[in-house]
Amino acid sequence: MPTIKIESEKCKGCSLCIDVCPYELIRQERTINHQGYQYVVLADPEEQCTGCTLCALMCPDICIEVFK
Repeated sequence: MPTIKIESEKCKGCSLCIDVCPYELIRQERTINHQGYQYVVLADPEEQCTGCTLCALMCPDICIEVFK
């Protein structure tokens, strides 16, 4: 199954990945990481992620790894 892994401690919560996900599977977490940012998480209980890589390509901090 395709999926992504987000490094929450590197994420600055810019939300570019949220805007680009075609299935709206990424959301902003309410808690903060050690840097003080609200990081993003994958919310994909139905495993809809296709591994399209759009989120990883948009991430300026290279926090997202795609698994196909």
